[in-house]
Amino acid sequence: MDQWIAAIRAEFGLDASVDIDGILDVARIAAHTIERPAAPITTYLLGIAVAGGADLEDARRRIESLAEGWPAAE
Repeated sequence: MDQWIAAIRAEFGLDASVDIDGILDVARIAAHTIERPAAPITTYLLGIAVAGGADLEDARRRIESLAEGWPAAE
């Protein structure tokens, strides 16, 4: 995983750290609370939020809070 992340960072010239556990937690919560396809979409939107200036930890907590309050699938 570390080599994969390093390769992507190099490919795009990214100088950002990657919180693997935090990102995977958000994906897990979205997949299990909303539905499986929500996992990659949610992590993508998390990335956009952080790229736009949001704090990663704050954005994660906010997404997790939204998911916890989301109505159960029928």
